[in-house]
Amino acid sequence: MSVLDPTVPPYTAEEVTPLKPPAGDDLLLHKNLQDGEFWRRIPAYRDIDETTFLDHIWQGKNSVINADRLIATIADLAPPEFIADAREGFKRAPMAVRVSPYIMSLINWEDPYLDPIRTQFIPVASRLEADHPMLTLDSLHEQDDAPVPGLTHRYADKALFLPLNTCPVYCRYCTRSYAVGLDTDEVEKVHLGIDPRRWARAFKYVASRPELEDIVVSGGDTFQLAPRSLEQIGETLLKMPNIRRIRLATKGPAVMPMKILSHAEWTDAVSHLAEMGRKLGKEVVLHTHFSHPNEITAISARAMQVLFERGITVRNQSVLIRGVNDNPETMRVLVKRLGHINVHPYYVYLHDMVKGVEDLRTRLQAALDIEKYVRGATAGFNTPVFVCDAPGGGGKRDVHSFEYYDRENGIAVYIAPSVKPGQMFLYFDPIRDLAPEAQARWADPTLRQEMIQEARRRALSAAQ
Repeated sequence: MSVLDPTVPPYTAEEVTPLKPPAGDDLLLHKNLQDGEFWRRIPAYRDIDETTFLDHIWQGKNSVINADRLIATIADLAPPEFIADAREGFKRAPMAVRVSPYIMSLINWEDPYLDPIRTQFIPVASRLEADHPMLTLDSLHEQDDAPVPGLTHRYADKALFLPLNTCPVYCRYCTRSYAVGLDTDEVEKVHLGIDPRRWARAFKYVASRPELEDIVVSGGDTFQLAPRSLEQIGETLLKMPNIRRIRLATKGPAVMPMKILSHAEWTDAVSHLAEMGRKLGKEVVLHTHFSHPNEITAISARAMQVLFERGITVRNQSVLIRGVNDNPETMRVLVKRLGHINVHPYYVYLHDMVKGVEDLRTRLQAALDIEKYVRGATAGFNTPVFVCDAPGGGGKRDVHSFEYYDRENGIAVYIAPSVKPGQMFLYFDPIRDLAPEAQARWADPTLRQEMIQEARRRALSAAQ
């Protein structure tokens, strides 16, 4: 009988020599997705059936937007001191607060201070830190590179289009806190709301630039676009001869995956654009944003399976966040779990230098160390690139590609010859993580400038 017959093993058990011991449970952890009606642990959701919980409209209407709603949702699950802390944190946050019931139900309210999901979405005043002296509100200078409002043209062949300024949830660490969401006590926003006249100016600019081939449609969040608006934007761009690729950016699959299951019109709009793109020889993909393994549940897997069956590519962009995923093993599980649900890990961003969230930033060295640990844990195409989106508009640089890194004083210098030749872009480690002597130097404005100039000088020398 042929050894290729699948019913007949080609070798006896005695002939097979094990090369490795059996895999431990830690190597299979990424497959263990939270399932069942886990939301019933939350007092406000105790009587919510599955059909209701999976309704994206119900999710939106019942999102937590202030301290009173937080209290009403979790009742006595969290200690009173935490509630008071969060109430003050809401007042001091640069981002408005909006947290979906799905995300609320994934937080461990028995230990909210250490919970990685709470850390991303609900500010507490006691954990806030003073901003680094080199921080700015628009650290990536997106507005400086905007030829028309809501369109950033930084890379030669790519532009970022911001058709709206709302999201299904608001991340504390949002790099676009200068525009996204409502005004807060700390920040008066640049208003980029839905405006067809503004969109028309952006489309006119894109069509006039033959070098533009790649458009990222973000915001805000494309999850918040009505299906017809999403189709209008996508079709307009696809019909331009110069456009070859469109990326629809959305946090939605991570924070409200049920919309893909319950809002057929929105999911069909994405499918329509992907199919239209394929017929034109163009690519339309979805870019999403999971940052911790606990965000990925059986509901996430069901939603991603819908997109996978429709042939829609989904890529993920995480942010490296202190107390969330700055542990090498946590990042390994995240990367593996993403691959398990057919989401390609694409980028892990070093936390942008934005105001009001200094407690969430890590050192550049953390990204270097974690990338080294993660690489080799899975296939290369499912291994993310760790990048620094260079402050000042230098674009995304591989974290390893610095010209000079002063670890003592926490100053990294990058150059971007294909983006903005002749310029240097500096990333600064959190001062809290530096030695006391370095912290003292940062407190002195004169020494601060001397450190920065010395880093620039050394970077210039290294680049020559």
